[in-house]
This record gives sequence, C-alpha cells and structure tokens, in this order.
Amino acid sequence: MLDVGISGLAFAAGSFMVGITVLSAIRSFVLPRNESVLLNSWVFQGIRKVFAALAILGRTYEQRDKVMALYAPVALVALPIVWLGVVSFGYSFIYWALGEGDMERCYRISNSSLLTLGSEEPSKHGLANIMSYSEATLGLLLLTLLISYLPTIYQAFSRRELTVARLEMRAGPKASAVELLLWLYEADLLKHGPQWQHWEEWFIEIEETHTSLPILSFFRSPQPGRSWVTAADLILDAAALIISAVDTPRDPHMVMCLKAGTVSVNRVSRFFKESAKTKPDESLTEQQSGNNPQRSDFQDAYQKMQEAGIPLQPDEQAAWQKYQELRSHYKRAIEFLAKLTMAPEIKPI
Repeated sequence: MLDVGISGLAFAAGSFMVGITVLSAIRSFVLPRNESVLLNSWVFQGIRKVFAALAILGRTYEQRDKVMALYAPVALVALPIVWLGVVSFGYSFIYWALGEGDMERCYRISNSSLLTLGSEEPSKHGLANIMSYSEATLGLLLLTLLISYLPTIYQAFSRRELTVARLEMRAGPKASAVELLLWLYEADLLKHGPQWQHWEEWFIEIEETHTSLPILSFFRSPQPGRSWVTAADLILDAAALIISAVDTPRDPHMVMCLKAGTVSVNRVSRFFKESAKTKPDESLTEQQSGNNPQRSDFQDAYQKMQEAGIPLQPDEQAAWQKYQELRSHYKRAIEFLAKLTMAPEIKPI
C-alpha cells in the first residue's frame, strides 16, 4: 500500500512538472495576453544575475553594454533547454511510478523519448509506451514553439529600432527634447506632422510586444548610445515641452501620442514590477537621480527655443509648472525602465 501511494505521488509530481512546463510555453508564445510566467522569470532572472556579475567588471558603459547585449539572446536560447530539462525529470518520475526500473533507467528512457534517440524504450506495458510517445511529441512541440516565434521577436525588434535610429538621425546622437523640437520647427513639422501618428503607433506596439514577449525589452540596440527607453523619453519630453511652452495650435495627434506613450511606458513598467518583483541592478545603471530636469534646464531650453524664433507662452513659470505636471505622469516609469534595461544616460530636456 505504501509503494502504491509513493508511486501515485511520483506520477502526480511528474505530471505536474510536465503540465506546468507546457502551460508556461503556451502562455509565453501562444496566449495573446501579457502574463507573467513564473518559470520563465526564474530562468531570465537567474541568467541576468550571472551577466550582471560579469558586466560590473567593465570600466566603461560601452564595455558593460557589450556584455549585457548577450544577455537577452542567451536567456532566450536557455529557455527551451530548461523546459526540456523539467519535462525530462517529470517523465522520469512518471516512468518510475509505472515500474520501468530504477531512476537511472527511467531517466535514460525519458531522454531517449524526449530527444527521439530511440536508444532506450519502456518495456513493462502499453501506458509507458503511450507516455514515451507523448514525451517525444512534447519535445518537438516545445522546440517548434520557440523557433517559430523567433522571427516574430526579431521583426518586433527591427520595427522598434527603426524608430530609435530615425530619432537619432533627426536629433543627433546626444539628443534632447529641445533639440528634437528645434528640428521639428526647422522642418516645419511643429504644428502638424505625420511623425506623431507614427510615434503613437510605435508606443502602442511597444506596450503589446514588451509585455507579451518581455525578453524583448532587454534586446539592446545595435549602437551602445541608443535605447528604446531613451527614445521613448525623448518623444514624450518633446511633446510635453511643446504642449507646455510653445504658443501654437495643439496638434490632436501629438496629444494622442503623449497619451499613448504615457500609458505604454507605465504598463510595461508595471508589468516588470509585478513580475516576480523584478528590480533593476543599481550597480549597472548610468541613470542618476540628478537627471530629472531642473528649473535651470527648463530655462535653458526656453531660451534656445526663443532664440530659434519659436513662438512661446509668455508666462515661463506657468509653462514650467505645466511641463512638470505632464512629465510626472511618465517620469517614474521611464526611470525604472532605464535602470532595469541599463539604458544610456538620459539628458534633461
């Protein structure tokens, strides 16, 4: 009776391990909804600690960025390996519960079935053979899921980075919100321009892809000085600066872009905060508390716009207060994401 009870417990434990792994894969790549998958979070966070320990040895940001650039690809490749490992141990318990021999033989049967080697097969009864075939099917399914979604991940990455690169071309490598605003004015796009609709769509896609495929947030830009987080901050700051300080008819597309961006960065930030209580590694970040725009930074930006001939609101103090109010809706999310992804230093205004 004791043996039957232990066998039943082993069968249940093995079935649970297999079931939770398959469910993790489905929730990660098939379910069209942003859900935090605990098993995946453990894998990603464990690998991140290893890379953080290596990156902290770098003396410059470029050296640390080079190390962390490998983190997301390595974590993504490691994910199916962990899935297969958990499935292998789960089925080992199942074979042991079905009386296929000691744990060593059951482990060989499991890996032979999972990797479709055929070197070791069950010998007791039909149920064990059914389990063997089901394990072979699951092994192929798990690998196929990841491989089939790799193009989706890299397509989303390419679309994201296209906008980041375009921003750098328009505002320069050391871009700031006022520099982007000056470019918009010179290009006669300050009042109305198609860029706000494009950026609004970019923010909407960021929210969808970076919560349903969270590892995408950690794929770094091809150039060390670029980051999707700093690009988001640049666009939002430019919109907030125009709304608060520039005396021009308000573009509804710009207002919607600011709203979409604010919602996007806050939801992505909230996802990672709620996902196994993810915390940024302070030792790797370039961000400092002093990077928030101060009154003097706003005055400098106001003066630059004035010298460029941009029509401004006459009350600079009221414009500063309005800018602070608009920025307060997204600044904490931007600060969190910048630290989490080890983004380059964000210039104030």
